[in-house]
Amino acid sequence: MVRTQVQLTKEQASALKQLAAKRGVSVAELIRTGVEHVLRQDISVSPEERRRRALSVIGRFSSGGLNLSENHDKYFGEEHDK
Repeated sequence: MVRTQVQLTKEQASALKQLAAKRGVSVAELIRTGVEHVLRQDISVSPEERRRRALSVIGRFSSGGLNLSENHDKYFGEEHDK
């Protein structure tokens, strides 16, 4: 590991200490976890890839419930009349 120094506000330091105690981990571990999260979020995905991924899941999941997309007027009417 590489040692580094970061300046935090008093509020940030206090909140991190409280969260670390609550989770039973060190403040350093929380900071490393936060850095990992930021790094994963920064991985650039092109708009084309996002679209491809979104389109690939269409129709793959079902709630098992009512088909609201086809019968929304019927179901809304039943709830509305109660």
